[in-house]
Amino acid sequence: MIQVPTTVAADVRRALDEDIRTGDVTADLIPADADGHASLLTRDPMVIAGIPYAEEVFRQLDSRVGIDWLVREGDHIEANTQLARFTGPARALLTGERIALNFIQMLSAVASRTRDLAMLVKGTPARVFDTRKTIPGLRDAQKYAVKVGGGNNHRIGLFDQILIKENHIASAGSITQAIQAARQMHPTIKVQVEVETFVELEEAFNAQPDIIMLDNFDINALKEAVQQRANAGLQHIELEASGGITEENLSAIGTTGVDRISLGTLTKDIRAIDLSMRVELS
Repeated sequence: MIQVPTTVAADVRRALDEDIRTGDVTADLIPADADGHASLLTRDPMVIAGIPYAEEVFRQLDSRVGIDWLVREGDHIEANTQLARFTGPARALLTGERIALNFIQMLSAVASRTRDLAMLVKGTPARVFDTRKTIPGLRDAQKYAVKVGGGNNHRIGLFDQILIKENHIASAGSITQAIQAARQMHPTIKVQVEVETFVELEEAFNAQPDIIMLDNFDINALKEAVQQRANAGLQHIELEASGGITEENLSAIGTTGVDRISLGTLTKDIRAIDLSMRVELS
């Protein structure tokens, strides 16, 4: 079961504060004691993600709002499907509508994109991973949606995994020195290093990080890197393809033998799911 982020309430509170501020002056036009009902519909095929966020929106606005979900988080849903029914105070339904839809539209887009790309490497050794290319302030939410869509999380941030890149290597003096320093300073944290050439790859193999990121290696180069790992008996070191990855070459990359494929497009290049929520007075 995918764990819902502990930051849901804070993310929703920030969104509510951003939108409502001193009050919903349009919802004030509706009688305070009026009740309403609404239906949520998708016009696009989708993998739904963000139900906990939508529920939290109305929990914080008015606990009297009831939601009857007709689908489950992670379901693959056809276009023109009803997702949920809402009942409760009309003002709360109107005020929370856009915020709830924003979360579901964005997170479902991430989950749907992830599912589409993960399916392209199904049956290969490779798994699809996200990156840190996320919407500022919504990283936990987007990375949660990646998992809902069947993908995997790279490091969450700068705190939970070491990723040694070109600038770090230059500052440390070499790949070897950078990895050694990382092991000494943070012995319990995974260490990954990015390489751009086979000379750097050989040095990385000798220095033994946990993961080697193969930056912009073409198909043949990826196959050669996998073969070199096998020849050296270093199967415990994971190989990750990164850079220049598209829908067109993703399947081929998956068959090279790499363990991981990281794509910023899972969270960065997405199109919001088209949803409709019509609120009516009871």
